[in-house]
Amino acid sequence: MVSKVILPYAKSQIELEVDSVNLAGILVPPEIHKTYACDQESLVQKALENPIGTKRLCSLAQGKQNVVIITSDHTRAVPSKITLPLLLAEIRKGNPTAKITVLIATGLHRGMTKDEMTDRFGSDLVSKENFVNHNAYDKSLFKELGTLPSGSKCEINKIVCNADLVVAEGFIEPHFFAGFSGGRKSIFPGTASQACVNINHSAKAIAHPNSITGVLDGNPIHNDMLTAAKMAKLAFILNVLLNEKKEIVDAYCGDTDLAHRAGCTQLLSQAGVEPIKADIVITTNGGYPLDQNLYQCPKGLSSALMCAKKGAVIILVAACEDGLGGENFEKMMQEGSPQELLDRILNTPPEKTISEQWCVQRFAEALIHYRIILVSSLKESLVKAMGFLYAPTVENALQQAYAIKGQTAQVTIIPDGVSVIVKEKK
Repeated sequence: MVSKVILPYAKSQIELEVDSVNLAGILVPPEIHKTYACDQESLVQKALENPIGTKRLCSLAQGKQNVVIITSDHTRAVPSKITLPLLLAEIRKGNPTAKITVLIATGLHRGMTKDEMTDRFGSDLVSKENFVNHNAYDKSLFKELGTLPSGSKCEINKIVCNADLVVAEGFIEPHFFAGFSGGRKSIFPGTASQACVNINHSAKAIAHPNSITGVLDGNPIHNDMLTAAKMAKLAFILNVLLNEKKEIVDAYCGDTDLAHRAGCTQLLSQAGVEPIKADIVITTNGGYPLDQNLYQCPKGLSSALMCAKKGAVIILVAACEDGLGGENFEKMMQEGSPQELLDRILNTPPEKTISEQWCVQRFAEALIHYRIILVSSLKESLVKAMGFLYAPTVENALQQAYAIKGQTAQVTIIPDGVSVIVKEKK
């Protein structure tokens, strides 16, 4: 007998067949098949009407003329066609004459193109509203707000700092070093300077034992982010939870910390799973938009690492149709062996952190201990130059893994490595 598993890949899917005698288990969020009584708009509207820890947004907007809504870029699956119109309506309910700027929190990513904006927000909103891409690399755009717990200056986009009211939308998912996405991340790294983000993402911070998926308390990276959000006076957030179809299944509004934590607690109860250890682990980065480039893929990889036995083979399935995702990342990944890269990064002082080295750090750590087969659209020569094994298909990757670990090797499959939080066994 064979078991069939669907793996998200770009905007499509891959069907994989695994012999049932080899299949150790399939890890999916416990509530992945849960149905919800409310439609997506109603879930968001209900949350807007019942904020956590703050007044309603329409009340906060009264008398506020310069309003900024921070939203996510093309690398995130925020359903802004649903959420953004409801946010705009709620603000204008409190102040119809407010001047509203929608700031796209790119962090250190490239800015969104007009086509990407249209695809994300809809042509109607793009033509009517004022959308601005954040640019982390233009030093003239920032205002220093103070010092963060890490010792870094808190440099935030002046568009945010000069606003009368700052609002953010996003979604909450597991994050491999910030604990969870959403909430405070809209401000930092979303609208922060390159230098500010680099120190927050330093080798020391990434290596901290609490800088892991599903952990906020004691997480130095989260502490910096939350402090920055408070300094920037982020007054109201709308964060949603999504199912495997990228549909809204829950929404949380209100105070930056309280509403975000409520959503994180709910997600942990839904997405937390016990590890199934195996000789071969197959994972993905959840398909589009997070598998557009390799830079984002430590997220899906982190779940696989929690299930990998010593010396296991990991198969990472990610389209990477947008390439590697960053010039520094691409260069560094080919500058030495995984051990050489890790040693160099760990010896880099926080203030000398190079943008994107944090993903090199996580890949290097994994490649030192495991053979990783990459299934993507990247060229074979590039894949091998970065220390991965190459496979043109998932089937081919699995056959390579069997050749390494034996035909009776047990296989754990994580169809969406970003959607689960694999709990560490005590």
